[in-house]
Amino acid sequence: MSPSVSPFTRRLTGRGAAAWDIHARAVEARERGEDVIVLSIGDPEFDTPPPVVAAAKAALDRGDTHYAEIRGRRSLREAIAASHRRRTGQDVDADHVVVVPGAQCGLFCASLCLGGGGEVVTTDPAYTTYEATIRAPGARLVTVRQRADERFRSDPEALRAAVNDDTRALFVANPNNPTGMTLSREEMRHAAELAERHDFWIVADEVYSDLVFEGEFHHFASLETVRERLVTVSSLSKSHAMTGWRIGWIVAPARVAAHLENLLLAMLYGTPGFVQEAALAALTRCAADASRMRELYRARRDLVLSRLAPCPALRCIEPRAGMFLMADVTATGRTSQEFARALYERAGVSVVAGDAFGAAGEDFVRVSFASPERVLEEGCRRIVEFASSL
Repeated sequence: MSPSVSPFTRRLTGRGAAAWDIHARAVEARERGEDVIVLSIGDPEFDTPPPVVAAAKAALDRGDTHYAEIRGRRSLREAIAASHRRRTGQDVDADHVVVVPGAQCGLFCASLCLGGGGEVVTTDPAYTTYEATIRAPGARLVTVRQRADERFRSDPEALRAAVNDDTRALFVANPNNPTGMTLSREEMRHAAELAERHDFWIVADEVYSDLVFEGEFHHFASLETVRERLVTVSSLSKSHAMTGWRIGWIVAPARVAAHLENLLLAMLYGTPGFVQEAALAALTRCAADASRMRELYRARRDLVLSRLAPCPALRCIEPRAGMFLMADVTATGRTSQEFARALYERAGVSVVAGDAFGAAGEDFVRVSFASPERVLEEGCRRIVEFASSL
């Protein structure tokens, strides 16, 4: 007889935990040289900008391989604060910033500090790990369904009905993953008013804010009324093709940042110094690289839409940001899981079944357009051929 495992570990699973089964199979098959196309993950195919790599190499050459400041080096935190001030107008400094190993870790830290013991509200659909992130510290998950027939727009009345005096936090990705939708200023004001009325936090995941294609993007921190109850999470993973570097940050009121530092002390003991030097170079020297990538993603989105949208068996919802597109597969007569599995088995293309992101995604599959154009062309051809055959 062996010792039991803590119930805490069971809270780290959720409907999104199995979302990556097909993706994992596809990656393994690709590594074996098989003819598969991976459109199931948002990993930019671009190389990390050369100044970023050079900064990391220089740091390693001078022996920057020891413990670094737990909260993050002041030089990097000052650069993050300056970027945040420029984008939002919020008067923050380095004491409001905590550097974390990847934005998802930042969300986890935020949930541990803010969500335990009450209810945490998020959208449906939402990124696959949100469910586990919110439930891990013991919070109860409440979802607000975004209607597909309204292009996954926020529903103010549904949000109003979801919150109450037990609500501890609202987790919202803006832009959203998987839908690519962004919040209007009016939608943000509505959420801010509810947060003030019911005294809860807003955790704003803005990882894709540098990849907005159309319209003006509004940061939550641009609303003065919400700043004392706002935690902003971001990273360089998508904007600077740095997914493998695992570097992100949290901007929060100074008192919350201090609590997060204590948590990092216990859990992670900071981020490697040479990675922080790379992040500093990305923030201060690579704005043109980020803009170039955004325009390439816009072109790739348009390419995928032009290839998939004419197919009668698919109904695509045009994303305003990010690197994903949601395609409704209802007309094929298959569920999202059935469609995704059969597409991989018969056509060698991996996508993510939409139900991994919540009940609102059950009729959809998420298609990544992070791959090169030639890969997207062939992937779309196979998807259309497969969907038409059904």
